Amino acid sequence: MKKTAIDQLGFLIHDVGRLLRRNFEKRGQEHGLSSAQWRLLVRVVREQNPTQARLAELMEIEPISVSRLVDRMEQGGWVKRCAHETDRRVNRVVPTDKSLAAYSTIKAVAADVFEEALTGVGEDQRQALMSALVVMVNNLSSDETATTSSNVEKQAAS
Repeated sequence: MKKTAIDQLGFLIHDVGRLLRRNFEKRGQEHGLSSAQWRLLVRVVREQNPTQARLAELMEIEPISVSRLVDRMEQGGWVKRCAHETDRRVNRVVPTDKSLAAYSTIKAVAADVFEEALTGVGEDQRQALMSALVVMVNNLSSDETATTSSNVEKQAAS
């Protein structure tokens, strides 16, 4: 890759992420949730009842911010807190029927946004892009995030 293209890599990745979030937020607002709430909802469903500490780690935000976010979502009937099986000091965040129903909607919205973003990109290019991104995630991941990168590989394959 030419040096000028490498110089642009960080900007391009950042811009794509920002534009994906913006487009997703625009389309997701009609469901009454912010992008942070959607991200939490997706994490709660995928992680199968994570603790608030795990959500903070996954979302890369402070535990107090997760607590407030969960408070708002619990008030809206999106999630509920349940005591941990072995540690009563810890709460698990559990999706409600309302959020499970919305999950399929949010997946469809995300698929539409991704499809729009990938318009004009051929199937071979899409596969190469996904493979390159998985390699980048693995290259930049520490042992602590090995689980995350293996999940990325599984999702990229499907």
